[in-house]
Amino acid sequence: MAKRALVTGGSRGIGRAVSLMLGKNGYDVVINYRGNAEAAKATQDEVSALGVGCSLLQFDVSDFENAKAAIEKEIADNGKFDVLVFNAGVRDDALFPVMKPQQWDKVIDTNLKSFYYIVNPVASAMFAAKSGKIVVVSSTAGLTGMQGQTNYSGSKAGLIGAAKSAAVELARRNINLNIIAPGFVESDMTKDIPYDEVKKTIPLRRIAKPEDIANVVEFLISEKSNYIVGEVIAVNGGVLT
Repeated sequence: MAKRALVTGGSRGIGRAVSLMLGKNGYDVVINYRGNAEAAKATQDEVSALGVGCSLLQFDVSDFENAKAAIEKEIADNGKFDVLVFNAGVRDDALFPVMKPQQWDKVIDTNLKSFYYIVNPVASAMFAAKSGKIVVVSSTAGLTGMQGQTNYSGSKAGLIGAAKSAAVELARRNINLNIIAPGFVESDMTKDIPYDEVKKTIPLRRIAKPEDIANVVEFLISEKSNYIVGEVIAVNGGVLT
């Protein structure tokens, strides 16, 4: 029986690259998406072409009731997940003195509060089975302050703290939870950022490809990472070294 993986925000950018990587490694992949059905179907077709199972699971990660119901039904119908890649996220930038309450809530709800909504039911099933790998995608912004991103940096820093705590608890049941902190990655989320200017601030002088992040996820879900727990791996081209 093939191993199963869930990727939140799995239809585009980092999520798409991770979904394809999982398919290439023989996992049946469940791709969560919020609203872009066309992109989700395109990624599903790409993963399915690799000869593995691939299904779509539509829900908003910031909607507790819908997320919980969708995940619990999926697990009840098809069994626990062997891998979870917690990837879905948003940004809504503004200088803090003029940031609107809805901008704060939107980013905190999607990036941080959803950690409980998603990881809790998946980890509960892993806990009973005494096995599993969880990779949480945070951000370099969670390691340092970013101008105009108080909500985003706060959500990603909080995510690191929550993930580290959960990692210690889950390790007792043979579940490895680790965190990746990407820098700037070519994606829909960053398409409004002036790449040419940003490149000058990165020692490697390039923006990351989604595959750069997927490569680290591949390591963290493999047996080669079995003794790694609660670590934050920065994947940012040297920005914070």
